[in-house]
Amino acid sequence: MRRGGPSVLGIVLAGGEGKRLMPLTADRAKPAVTFGGTYRLVDFVLSNLVNADILRICVLTQYKSHSLDRHITTTWRMSSLLGNYVTPVPAQQRLGPRWYLGSADAILQSLNLIYDERPEYVAVFGADHVYRMDPRQMLAQHIEAGAGVTVAGIRVPRGESSSFGVISPGSDGLTVERFLEKPADPPGLPDDPETVFASMGNYIFTTKTLVETLQRDAEDENSVHDMGGSILPQLTDRGEAQLYDFSANHVPGETNRDRGYWRDVGTLDAYYDAHMDLIAERPAFNLYNRQWPIYTHSNQLSPARFNAGGMASESIISAGCLIRGQVTRSVLSPGVVVDPGAVVQGAVLHDNVRIGRGAVVRGAVLDKNVEVPPGATIGVNPERDAELYTVSKGGVIALGKGQRVS
Repeated sequence: MRRGGPSVLGIVLAGGEGKRLMPLTADRAKPAVTFGGTYRLVDFVLSNLVNADILRICVLTQYKSHSLDRHITTTWRMSSLLGNYVTPVPAQQRLGPRWYLGSADAILQSLNLIYDERPEYVAVFGADHVYRMDPRQMLAQHIEAGAGVTVAGIRVPRGESSSFGVISPGSDGLTVERFLEKPADPPGLPDDPETVFASMGNYIFTTKTLVETLQRDAEDENSVHDMGGSILPQLTDRGEAQLYDFSANHVPGETNRDRGYWRDVGTLDAYYDAHMDLIAERPAFNLYNRQWPIYTHSNQLSPARFNAGGMASESIISAGCLIRGQVTRSVLSPGVVVDPGAVVQGAVLHDNVRIGRGAVVRGAVLDKNVEVPPGATIGVNPERDAELYTVSKGGVIALGKGQRVS
């Protein structure tokens, strides 16, 4: 935070395997997956923290972290003169020859970071969600209430509760009465029985409370050592947990359309749907808000070029693309080439994908360096696609990095 304000250390949890996003996570951590053409998923949480003047941030990594580490170290360079930094912190086995047992154990094994900085508060945020948020407003509520932990919650349909930690607030609407990790049939909210508060995976702790609770959790042999499964229930039972309603958060430059947008893109279907949210005339999530920018690394590439009758509509076309075919309702990362006669519809194409002459790609996600040969089809013959490629429950076809197309 700025000089004169409360001291806050940001800890970003970026160590998950991302199995549900396979094959996009076959060679990289989930927070390193490309999103929106030019971004990585981790850029969203880091941009939110940095825009809120939380400028000392540790990103805890574990699985397949090379591309994530490289992106952070080359992109997120803060002013060392002012003591600010964003740094990846790999699993270091500081407490013995073992990797992280869970998200709480990841922080426990990294307590040296907190001891070195000695912050008053610690913001523990997840690394793989798409949203804008001003954490300062959540911090202000936390400080005013004197809570041990404040957890950000968003209303979701009760039928989706098994995918989230569910927060049951007390009669004051703030105190967390119960915290249920991915329950099958939780109670609805008093004002809307078919809705629950889902945890966004964003927490602000008073430092003393965090350290003491982690140490207590480490001594519990029955604990799963997870933030949602262990730490939040502990603090809820002690009456030290508060809910922060994400709908109360406002960021500069927001529109009525994209205010309160948050997506967990942990599955192929959610990842694909979130991309479709970007391309509408009035997008559900607006990448073009310059008052609360999402930062990322930009390569030195020429502008996108359209030749030979090539055209694109309702799409995002990144720098370095060469479009000589037809592109509709799609998101193209840098360096994509669409040859003459090719048709791309409702697709997400990562860096340097090439769609050959006369090929057709529909309803698909193609990771970087995939080459679709001339005349080949993806998304035209469902039975053939299911034999050759990964197909999600919702019918999204996914090809991994450099995967061969028949």
